[in-house]
Amino acid sequence: MTEPARRPRKRVHYGTGREALLEAAVRVVARGGLRKLTYRAVAEEAGVTHGLVVHHFGSRDALIEEAVAHAIRSSLSSSALAPGTGEVADFSAGLTDMVESGPDLQAFQYELLLESRRRPELLPHLRSLYDEYFDATRRELTRMLPGPVDEGLSRMVFATLEGLVLHQLVFGEREVIDQALDELRSVLRLLAERQGGEGCGDGCGEGCGEG
Repeated sequence: MTEPARRPRKRVHYGTGREALLEAAVRVVARGGLRKLTYRAVAEEAGVTHGLVVHHFGSRDALIEEAVAHAIRSSLSSSALAPGTGEVADFSAGLTDMVESGPDLQAFQYELLLESRRRPELLPHLRSLYDEYFDATRRELTRMLPGPVDEGLSRMVFATLEGLVLHQLVFGEREVIDQALDELRSVLRLLAERQGGEGCGDGCGEGCGEG
């Protein structure tokens, strides 16, 4: 009986090595949960030596903390929450592309959410990530809607988006998710019109009345 072929090790260049290891950690957790996150698993995934992972992180807790911080940076940079135009049509327009291009990053976050029920020490890291999401959602809604945006509204909208991300991650069905996002934008347009008079929803913030 022959041994399974090992993944060939590759050199991780100085300056990008740490980032490559963190990306490998994200993939390990996305596939097997946080309990599968070990030096050896990350080294195997990245194609480097076990000792290099130890050298960069020193402890498993440090590896977890830095992987969470990496997820925060990556998620916010790729997030479709805040295109910045203030137009309803652009709100979360790239959400389904984001999920398709980075499913491991999304799965990593959901794994951490579940694990935080067993390990409360993870909550501060997750809170940092989600506070950024909540703030981005509220800022974009404030650009789109002429009336005040309270925390309840922004949280409801974000929860809708998060549920759609999870649905796409598990079931696929991109076309259905895109339809659901269109429906969400329709609701936001109606809300903008109700708050600011006829026909707003394009981010002017002044109600868009004629004259």
